[in-house]
Amino acid sequence: MLTRIGGLLRQAESTDNQHEADAFLAAAQRLATASSVDLAVARAHTASRERRVTPVQRLVTIGEPGKRGLRTYAQLFLAIAAANDVQCDITATSTVIYAYGFAADIDVCEALYSSLLVQMVRASDAYLRAGSYREETTVRTIVEQRGGRRVRTRVRKPVAGVTARLNFQSAFAARIGARLAETKQQTEQEAEVAVPGTQLALRDKQLELRDFYSSTSQARGTWRGNRTTVQSSDAQRAGDRAGRRASLGTAPELPSGGRRLTR
Repeated sequence: MLTRIGGLLRQAESTDNQHEADAFLAAAQRLATASSVDLAVARAHTASRERRVTPVQRLVTIGEPGKRGLRTYAQLFLAIAAANDVQCDITATSTVIYAYGFAADIDVCEALYSSLLVQMVRASDAYLRAGSYREETTVRTIVEQRGGRRVRTRVRKPVAGVTARLNFQSAFAARIGARLAETKQQTEQEAEVAVPGTQLALRDKQLELRDFYSSTSQARGTWRGNRTTVQSSDAQRAGDRAGRRASLGTAPELPSGGRRLTR
């Protein structure tokens, strides 16, 4: 009823013919009286429905400066964002992400991130407690001064706990990204079958977001992601398995903040 009354009001306000305007207004008033609807409420309802949705920029806080593991946390959010039509800039310290997209898409990213971050941290904690990573060794290069010259020696050492954690969480984030990308592709294909023209609408949406990002972003440089040089195959396999088992549910939104940006 709100939509019907609002439509009549819209026609009354858009015509230059006073007689037509009076007729539309009278019709709206009759409907409003019969259904006990306030004309102002109907007008606001119509304005809200007709308001064009546009991309926005939002800040998402990943963590405080100096906190360990922020790069893998950021990697998780970026993986989620890539599957939900959200472009991102990230600070050099990986503490804050600037998300660019439609509000509903960013809401989904924040909700997924809140849930999956908890799952990722819990799973990595459980993996470290199990201790299987301690049975794995990696080759490291040690530089020493001998006789006035630098000598490089390759030695095998056990995988450190921090290395195992970073490898686990990085693999977890990568698997989540792959799962979400697959789900997105399947959903879009099904939508195109159900509603022909969906792909064209999605393309228009992507172009609008690209233009918004280009005109809004002030980022410089390139984010290098998780720069762990020591690899743990055991931790990577465990993280991938945990990512496959993770529930793609939702949770409360995150707070926001701000820092210097890189792409």
